[in-house]
Amino acid sequence: MFNKRNLPIVLLVSVLGVALALKTFAFSSEPPTKYEKILRNVGEMLEEVHYSPKNIDDSFSREVFTKFLSEVDLEKKAFLKSDIQELAKYQTTIDDEILGNAPVQFVPAVDVIYKKRLQQLQSICHEILSQPFDYSKQESVNLDYDKMDFPANEAARRDEVRKKLKYLTLEKYADLLDQQTAAKGKPGYVAKTNMQLEKEAREKTLKIMDRFYDHQLLKANDDDQFNAFVETIVQCMDPHTDYFPPVERRSFDEDMSGRFFGIGAALRDEDGAIKIITLVTGSPAWKSGQINVGDVILKVAQGNQEPVDLTSYMVEDAVKIIRGNKGTEVRLTLKKADGTIKVVSLIRDEIIQDEKFAKSVVVQTAKGKIGYIFLPEFYADFDNPNGNRCSVDVAREIVKLKDAKVDGIVMDLRNNGGGSLFDVVKMVGLFIDQGPVVQVRDRRGNPEIYSDHDKSVLYDGPLAVMVNEFSASASEIFAAAIQDYKRGVIIGSTTTYGKGTVQRNIPLDKNMGLSDVGGPLGTIKLTLQKFYRINGGSTQLRGVSSDIVLPDLYEHYKIREKDQPDALPWDEMPKADYATWKYAYDVNFIRNESIERTKLNPSFTTISGNAAWLDKQNDKQYPLNLDEYRLEQQKIRATVKQIDSVSKLIVPMKITTMPEDTAKYDKDKDKADRYKQWLDSRKTDIYLKEAVNVMDDMISRRNLVYNK
Repeated sequence: MFNKRNLPIVLLVSVLGVALALKTFAFSSEPPTKYEKILRNVGEMLEEVHYSPKNIDDSFSREVFTKFLSEVDLEKKAFLKSDIQELAKYQTTIDDEILGNAPVQFVPAVDVIYKKRLQQLQSICHEILSQPFDYSKQESVNLDYDKMDFPANEAARRDEVRKKLKYLTLEKYADLLDQQTAAKGKPGYVAKTNMQLEKEAREKTLKIMDRFYDHQLLKANDDDQFNAFVETIVQCMDPHTDYFPPVERRSFDEDMSGRFFGIGAALRDEDGAIKIITLVTGSPAWKSGQINVGDVILKVAQGNQEPVDLTSYMVEDAVKIIRGNKGTEVRLTLKKADGTIKVVSLIRDEIIQDEKFAKSVVVQTAKGKIGYIFLPEFYADFDNPNGNRCSVDVAREIVKLKDAKVDGIVMDLRNNGGGSLFDVVKMVGLFIDQGPVVQVRDRRGNPEIYSDHDKSVLYDGPLAVMVNEFSASASEIFAAAIQDYKRGVIIGSTTTYGKGTVQRNIPLDKNMGLSDVGGPLGTIKLTLQKFYRINGGSTQLRGVSSDIVLPDLYEHYKIREKDQPDALPWDEMPKADYATWKYAYDVNFIRNESIERTKLNPSFTTISGNAAWLDKQNDKQYPLNLDEYRLEQQKIRATVKQIDSVSKLIVPMKITTMPEDTAKYDKDKDKADRYKQWLDSRKTDIYLKEAVNVMDDMISRRNLVYNK
């Protein structure tokens, strides 16, 4: 998360840029390569600007060495222990590469061994999958790769590969057996022997493995491996410092702004083919009249340049090269439904991802009308003065709800991973009188308070904020401020994610401006500050504790900030000067009412009872015996089915939309369908239902106080 208006940071980085420009590479008189420039600039950024930098020394080098090899070979199936021993000579030289005292040697050395091992593995897969597996044998496979070591020799590696392939095939074989049983007696049913089904399962597994190896060997290049190496380096500082190559930075900005320049087609991977599944009405692809749903994209060219073959490409990689700058040409080589090949030239134009923008509805209850605002992220289009900003959009939704005469508002920040710090401060200001919203401290301990200076309050009625363990960063600032001011109640999982750090994107090209993302060296998203609640405590690691806790399926999963090994620690700073909301709610009363409801609610009792059991299924050995596997899967499916059966309301809530919102989708059926799907999911949401119940309690309690 970053804030372009943070002038002290801008000045700091500007001074740093001058300092970096004066430094030279010590190991050679030859001009540094691109990789050497990137490493040196990253190292200096980390040392000079990161909030809490580790010393870039031999100890740091060993950490990067271990983590990178584990990232390259995540399943520990490629490298042998002898490979690790061969590479061990780089264990204490990576820091020298980062500091510019040695040439880049580690990544090329890794890549040579890795590519060789991949070729061997692909041959091993073909050999193993050419013969049937014995599923009557009592054995198991370990899929917890963090607890595994690299195999000691070729035989040990082959056995681990065999077990993994057997497990992948077992999954497909069991599914095919179930499908055949279910299809028996139905029209078109063709009986197959178990041997035929097992062979079909092996063929499916081989296809998946070949796609992976082809992608790694054919598509992945030296830049990809080096970029992953740089990402490992910066992630050793903290989980939220990232390295973005130029294309990745563009994707980040597109995600933040909710807009991009492309052709307006949604893609999907179907058996290795990049297929068009929808077209955005009014987009370049739609206007051309030459592109249809179902077309397969074979190649992509930038204007008159040589086209790139998309064989072995993942969808996300294909999207990156199809998107580009406004007004530029992209040429698609398409395979049509009739088998013909066609080249279509398109000019990229702006595509708005308005599904990511704030929207609202009204929930009708027996006691009144509750406004509901859905905010999936704290988006902001920094480069476009007329672009969407979440604080402005939420304000507009509030005005619409007030016009609809709602009695209370529920703000939904579930799964909201954060975004613009500036906008969260503005958004808190919509609900409070002027005052501090969040405190920030830099690496030197200098404090700063971000405040709302607008004395007006756009909405002063009852407020509830929905969160879960995926609500992070800006979401936590908002929830914490609302809680500290006693402005409303927080409803959700025990705590939010626990990200209390502030990041800023800084180009690595020394001769470019801070906002210029076009340089060839890429960008580093650097942790520069930590933020703190106005009560003094940090949200780092601890997150925000909900006032009203609802049973949560993911409560026991290790997915929060506190589960990250390189996460920065929790601390606190002095409390800011602020006055709580004049109409503070009796949280204890509201909490007790909710507890009594959830105790009697079969949905929440079922989720609570099964969540811990499901989590344990992810932390064990998996059987490779067909009967044991099917029995275990039956238990898991039964549990999941039980949870699914109670996770939606039987009687949907009555939810109405604003006429202007419905009219937005009159000319775009696909968007209208997606909006309807979103709306239907709200109507049957058991968590939203309880939030509405809580809001009814808040309204009743407030009216009781007013009547007195």
